[in-house]
Amino acid sequence: MSKDLLFEIGLEEMPARFIRGAMEQLSERLVKWLDDSVITHGAVLSYASPRRLAVLVKDVAEKQEDVHEEVKGPSRKIALDENGEWSKAALGFARSQGATPDQFTFKDLGGTEYVYVSKSRTGVETASIVAEGLLGIMHAMNFPKNMRWGNHDFKFVRPIRWIVALFGPQIIELEVAGVKSGNVTRGHRFLGQDTVISEPANYVEALRAEHVIVDVNERQKLIEEQIAGLASEKGWNIAVKDDLLEEVLFLVETPTALYGKFEESFLNIPKEVLITSMREHQRYFPVLNNEGGLLPYFVTVRNGNAEHLDIISRGNEKVLRARLSDAKFFYEEDQKMQIKDALSKLESIVFHEELGTVGDKVRRIRRNAEKLSHLLGVESGVAEMISRTAEICKFDLVTQMVGEFPELQGVMGEDYARKAGEPEAVARAVFEHYQPRFAGDQVPASEIGSIVSIADKIDTITGCFSIGIIPTGSQDPYGLRRQAAGIVQIILEHKLSVSLNDIFRISLETHANFHGLKRTEEEIMRDLLEFFSLRVKKTLSDSLRYDVVDAVIAAGYDDVVSVVQRGAALMDAVTNQADFKATVESFGRVSNLAAKASAMKVRFDLLSDPAEQELYDAWRSMTEDYRSKLTERHEAEALNLLGGLQSSITNFFDKVMVMADDEEIRTNRLALLAAIDEDLKAFADFSKLVWA
Repeated sequence: MSKDLLFEIGLEEMPARFIRGAMEQLSERLVKWLDDSVITHGAVLSYASPRRLAVLVKDVAEKQEDVHEEVKGPSRKIALDENGEWSKAALGFARSQGATPDQFTFKDLGGTEYVYVSKSRTGVETASIVAEGLLGIMHAMNFPKNMRWGNHDFKFVRPIRWIVALFGPQIIELEVAGVKSGNVTRGHRFLGQDTVISEPANYVEALRAEHVIVDVNERQKLIEEQIAGLASEKGWNIAVKDDLLEEVLFLVETPTALYGKFEESFLNIPKEVLITSMREHQRYFPVLNNEGGLLPYFVTVRNGNAEHLDIISRGNEKVLRARLSDAKFFYEEDQKMQIKDALSKLESIVFHEELGTVGDKVRRIRRNAEKLSHLLGVESGVAEMISRTAEICKFDLVTQMVGEFPELQGVMGEDYARKAGEPEAVARAVFEHYQPRFAGDQVPASEIGSIVSIADKIDTITGCFSIGIIPTGSQDPYGLRRQAAGIVQIILEHKLSVSLNDIFRISLETHANFHGLKRTEEEIMRDLLEFFSLRVKKTLSDSLRYDVVDAVIAAGYDDVVSVVQRGAALMDAVTNQADFKATVESFGRVSNLAAKASAMKVRFDLLSDPAEQELYDAWRSMTEDYRSKLTERHEAEALNLLGGLQSSITNFFDKVMVMADDEEIRTNRLALLAAIDEDLKAFADFSKLVWA
């Protein structure tokens, strides 16, 4: 026999960004409790709205399953002492299982006898334990922020106002923070009323009657359909960002989409400013034309029905007008400031108490960028623009617009730089140097933006590492992982001929010259290399097998472009070349014996056997070309050259006794294998490849 289980926690309005995680957590904890309690159940349905978290579990067994199990203890040899008496280990095992030694049996397992004890437990009625389980779940839940209310020690995301706990039609009696459970839930704050839930299966429809769409997926579908309907009716392109849709989804219980308009004169402000103001302050969806231009309209979603939408629309228009008027004022005032005056204000903004001001950081970025430009052989005209971009890249941080909307840093810098007469390439690079801002974002399109972006990001990373701020676990308050991944992404996208070591040393030298290093350069370099190895490995793991990743990483990752291309070439060979396994096996034979070599120089006059002469000639004829291919980043061609050695290697091992009695001959043959192995290891550690 089974019944449905419903558990709803009614609350004051929760922050929208907390709700999905809380909904999923409640469901996961309840399922775990049921499973741990050996209570069978069917489908699990999660629900949430701004004022409730709920989970409905179908077909929950009315009684725990009876448990019968045999628990293995120590072996007979350990369980019995030399006198045939039970040992301390056996007696301890008995106590741990709540048993006595007379309940022991011996059973053979793999040729060894072990002590076993049989345990049985009769299941109890679910109704008798479920209240305790639900209370435990509520006390165990955690949130980004908690609240206390009244005189209660209990903490939760928001004050609890009602609880519905039903097992079938039966109320599960429990109490939390002075709130007793029942079968009464609350409808929409303004449109609905309290309503009785007679059975868990009636929950969704009972709330629907009280103007609450409690099913999150249904509510989202309604919002999307209503917005799509407006777009179709008006011929608009309504920009729906997933993060804003997610927030709006958890701000409403009965969604109704509507639109409003604003004065066209505001369109003289950059559209990024208008869109940010609408999204961040008002939770509005901007309206675009088919060419991506902003139209003087917005779409919002009210928490209510379709009555009096004209009044609601006018109210929203009034609020937005005030917001946009502020933005217009900030925009006009900012343009009165000279860039040089903005730069001087950066001297009073602390970047980090141990790393100086933002002005100090800008000077370090400029130094890094100029050194990177020289290292990459950038032409003088471009190098000048890189230097200028680095010099002004943070000037917009002191503008009123960025003060109001921090997410517009770079966006406003580009616009203001262009209006101040900076070259177009410099203005664009001021925006680009922040890219990529997040996972999946584009990298800077220009060489100028790319170099300044690397210079900025490595300054932050190196600076933090130099004072001991290194991400651990989930802690990364300065976003160093994201910035390191951004550097790797930029290098790969533009195939920059620069090594990670070079980038690190440039930045370390800059920091040392500006404020000194609190840790040794060797320590910082070690930590930087380890930190970036994980970013490179993550990049490789997105498209390659784990063993291929390990193989190419072992050969070095300082040249990010090379390690990625070596990985791609090796992955192609492993998956598409039928005879590549045999090739790798021949490489393995070389590496195994090469480890015994005491010299690397091969003497041709000691190559007496035709097979070893053949291998020597084959290696000599390819090694220079092979090394050139690696240097020129033609990794697939380099791997093909290595593969061409297979037949000569196989013939060598078939015909030649490497460990010859003559010491000179033996040493020379090992030296030949060591020289070949050095070339192999420049590409990958082939021994790390795993074959099915």
